Amino acid sequence: MKIDTENILNKMKKYLDIPSPGGFTKEATLEVKKDFEMYGLNTNLTNKGALIATLEGENDEEHVMITAHIDTLGCMVKDITSDGKLKYNKIGGGSWSSIEGENCYIITRKGKKIRGSIIPTIASAHIYGPDKNDARDESVMRVRIDEDVNSKEDVLNLGINIGDFICLDTRTEVTESGFVKSRYLDDKLAVAILVEIARCFSENNMKPKYTTHFFISNYEEIGHGVAGIPEKVKEMIAVDIGIVGEGQNSDEHSVSIVAMDRRSPYDFEFRNKLVDIAEENNIKYKVDLYNFYSSDSTHVAGQGKDVNFASLGPAVDASHHYERTHMDSIINTAQILLNYLMVE
Repeated sequence: MKIDTENILNKMKKYLDIPSPGGFTKEATLEVKKDFEMYGLNTNLTNKGALIATLEGENDEEHVMITAHIDTLGCMVKDITSDGKLKYNKIGGGSWSSIEGENCYIITRKGKKIRGSIIPTIASAHIYGPDKNDARDESVMRVRIDEDVNSKEDVLNLGINIGDFICLDTRTEVTESGFVKSRYLDDKLAVAILVEIARCFSENNMKPKYTTHFFISNYEEIGHGVAGIPEKVKEMIAVDIGIVGEGQNSDEHSVSIVAMDRRSPYDFEFRNKLVDIAEENNIKYKVDLYNFYSSDSTHVAGQGKDVNFASLGPAVDASHHYERTHMDSIINTAQILLNYLMVE
């Protein structure tokens, strides 16, 4: 089966255009639901708002599950200052400095979108000089609203209030050299890959060896993404980003196979099965351990579920910042998943 890379990129861009920080994922989830249904999969939403899309397999007595998460990092309005700016809390991980200078939308409870920018209170070097310009934490970071506001009352009159979501621009770009750059490749790129896997089976009139559930979780960045696993599921793969950088084995051209994260080692036999699939099919891969990382697989294991677990995915540089991977890594990830679903 041939991987349609344009389909992956188009789906990825579409999902990235729909803001979905943790707790605000309904619109993006419903868009993914439509795409799975377009390829003939049965879908349902869990009580928590996650999506399960099911692809019937040759063996319906034992099921497998592949997950990716639609929720991203983001922010939420914590307070409104007297001069009409917003203090905010982060949703998920990431450093305060990683979003400095980014444009954003504030999305009100009524759904109104208002533009703004994230800046420190000491942004102007001409006022504060170079020495004070390095501190970045919750005490100095603000959202500057792109409206004529000068007081808290002005902000309230716009419809902005405590608890509104703040969603950053993604700045998605695909370069001629094959690099893919964006905020929130983690994990909307993986969601797009799973939709492409579904398309491959559907349009080629093929079934995977085992009935397969594609679980699109919506609270992974918060640590409680997967709940309500179909009862016949015996093993699961969380498709999430690999981590590229100092001290890591992963690179932007290979699929990353996780051996251990901050919560747990992954099952050795399952990991070896994935490595064997990669080697037998000339798929470039790297095995890696991650220091400050967990996936839907280890979240499920932590719940005490009797499901074997693994994790793999496209390798991403500058995770939880302005992220980047390469088309090679995307293709290798899709290929290992396709082959996994076709073996006993």
